[in-house]
Amino acid sequence: MVKAGIIGATGYAGAELVRILLGHKEVEIKWYGSRSYIDEAYSKVYQNMFQLVEDTCLDDNIGELAKQVDVIFTATPQGFLAGVLTEEILQQVKVVDLSADYRLKDVGVYEKWYGITHKSPQFLEEAVYGLCEINREQVKKARLVANPGCYTTCSILTAWPLIKEGLIDPATLIVDAKSGTSGAGRGAKLPNLFCEVNENIKAYGVTTHRHTPEIEEQLGYAAGEPVTINFTPHLVPMNRGILATEYASLKKIRQEDGSFALPTGGQVMAAYEKYYKDEYFIRLLGEGACPETKWVEGSNFVDIGFQIDPRTGRIILMGAIDNLVKGAAGQAVQNMNLMFGFPEQEGLQLVPMFP
Repeated sequence: MVKAGIIGATGYAGAELVRILLGHKEVEIKWYGSRSYIDEAYSKVYQNMFQLVEDTCLDDNIGELAKQVDVIFTATPQGFLAGVLTEEILQQVKVVDLSADYRLKDVGVYEKWYGITHKSPQFLEEAVYGLCEINREQVKKARLVANPGCYTTCSILTAWPLIKEGLIDPATLIVDAKSGTSGAGRGAKLPNLFCEVNENIKAYGVTTHRHTPEIEEQLGYAAGEPVTINFTPHLVPMNRGILATEYASLKKIRQEDGSFALPTGGQVMAAYEKYYKDEYFIRLLGEGACPETKWVEGSNFVDIGFQIDPRTGRIILMGAIDNLVKGAAGQAVQNMNLMFGFPEQEGLQLVPMFP
């Protein structure tokens, strides 16, 4: 039985980790860390855990925690883990970090987009970007996994195969994404109040959202060259979900007769199937199908569809995830499963909730 500790257990992503790990046959949660609720019963913070979790919340002392568990999940703000992680800790325990502290390999890019100084850049090279469907073999051998963000998970997985196969021009890629309000975290913020969000949709972080360089870096690996995109997130009045709608120009490819033409829907689908056919958590809906967040809610699935526009020579790609599951806690557990040699689906065979 693997012993797990969660720092940031009372945030939305932390609470989702608790919900998932309680159903994991190979894991026992030993530590519920929360700086805001020290010594309070966890079930008083989240009453859905009444009679399910008897523990009280502890502090965020990662040094002490590392001595008691096999894996630590840090569902914490940017800068926390980078400020406390040491080689001694990594020699004792595996770490899955749900913040952005180790997602970007260039410390200068991190400091520019997040506006804070990185306090442990020596671990950036070692950290594995935990997008399981792309980096599975590296995750298996990792001590430190940088769990991807919610917008990035959806945006990258939706476009990756087509960029990898040279079917779209990455320089033309535009990502238009919508998120439920839980993506902003549990802290009280004026823009997230009910009256501010209800009956409204708005763009934010236009040209400046900090997930932009993460998407660019990972898609750059697929393209084999630097990629620059336009990424615009939107806030919509729902609890959960990410919908990414992505637009790109198709590239002409060599056909069987030696001529060059834009790829067909069948060729696009073949590219998706080449990379995702055996991926349990990626559901390929096919050409003309439009994913919806309600069909992935509460699950670790990614639903992907697309539509070619022959009039403009462009393609519209669409992906949907639950931002708290595949976009955070579910993906973190998927990474942990790989790190400890468990079946990748263990604890994650969550049927989407509807209605």
